[in-house]
Amino acid sequence: MRSTAETLAAPALEVRRLTASYSSRPVLWDVDATFPMGALSAIVGPNGAGKSTLLKAALGLIATDAGQALIQGRPVKTSRDRVAYVPQRDAVDWDFPITVREVVEMGRYAQIGWVRRVQRSDQTLVADCLERVGMAAYASRQIGQLSGGQRQRVFIARALAQQAQVMVMDEPFAGVDARTEADILGLLQELRNEGRAVIVVHHDLGTVRAAFDWVLLLNVRAIAAGPVADVLTPETLRRAYGAAGGLETEEQEPRWAA
Repeated sequence: MRSTAETLAAPALEVRRLTASYSSRPVLWDVDATFPMGALSAIVGPNGAGKSTLLKAALGLIATDAGQALIQGRPVKTSRDRVAYVPQRDAVDWDFPITVREVVEMGRYAQIGWVRRVQRSDQTLVADCLERVGMAAYASRQIGQLSGGQRQRVFIARALAQQAQVMVMDEPFAGVDARTEADILGLLQELRNEGRAVIVVHHDLGTVRAAFDWVLLLNVRAIAAGPVADVLTPETLRRAYGAAGGLETEEQEPRWAA
């Protein structure tokens, strides 16, 4: 059994020689990468680079051809309680008859089980999580009645209710306005400052440069990984995006900078 000190020293997420394909077409090829604890990390790359696939493959949500992933030094299948996953919004059935509060309560099921009732202590935690993301007033609303930004806040609250040390999010800023993006980013930075790891699939390199600590630049293979300033260089961007695409993407400003 690993000691607490060893667990904290281990990377939040480590993938080793991870390979995955769809219909025999490689989407990820022999990817090695680590994401540290206490950091806000981004996975970036062009469309079709395998960013979302990397998260799903690492968490065991889709089949892989080769490789493995570790959460804080342990196999994913034995570390489910250590990681919370926020999927893309289009992966959710927003017509399902469930309230905001019930969605967040689902974050407690890993601890209490699916057949046990939610206890008063769990209800208090759920209320605190909703308050933290600014959604307490919407607790009784059906999730399909929410805006895109509100839906993202609810799923972040569900992840908070899991009390996981590693939070993995697939495009949490997609479809939200600039103010909501800034609010969500501020919350993710707070979680980072609490010592958690937050790993985000993102597209805007301007935001990554301004607000993130660590980045994996991906295009089927791992192009580079490490501190943002070391990775997002003209050379690595050209390798990932091509000459024109890399330079254009590099110059983008964060949407909330103004």
